[in-house]
Amino acid sequence: MSHEILKLKSVHPTMGYSHCAKAGNTLYIAGQVAKDKSGTIVGRGNLRAQARQIYENLQAILEEAGGSLKSIVKMTTYLTHPAYVEPYREMRNGFFKEPMPPNTLVVVNSLADPEFLMEVEAIAVLD
Repeated sequence: MSHEILKLKSVHPTMGYSHCAKAGNTLYIAGQVAKDKSGTIVGRGNLRAQARQIYENLQAILEEAGGSLKSIVKMTTYLTHPAYVEPYREMRNGFFKEPMPPNTLVVVNSLADPEFLMEVEAIAVLD
């Protein structure tokens, strides 16, 4: 099956990678970080603000591609400190309702930029 790299306008520009690839009706969404549409980091030192921006980015990507957050079938979430687990869950629960999509939660020492406290990648299937 061939795939297509989507050129998205709803999120910040990328350098050296793409936000999303589409194969059939499946979307593979690269790890989203707390950058607004202009590429500015949002919520420095604030997990809740970063989580909100990340989920808004995911939502924008999915809507531009013809889906919604309900289209997500699998996520992987990276946090940079165990203390962020509860605030992350609070923010996630504001964007997703039961039943939640499967998610792997990983705590790491650092992400690509030390300002990033969280990153989320996703796989979605469009109806």
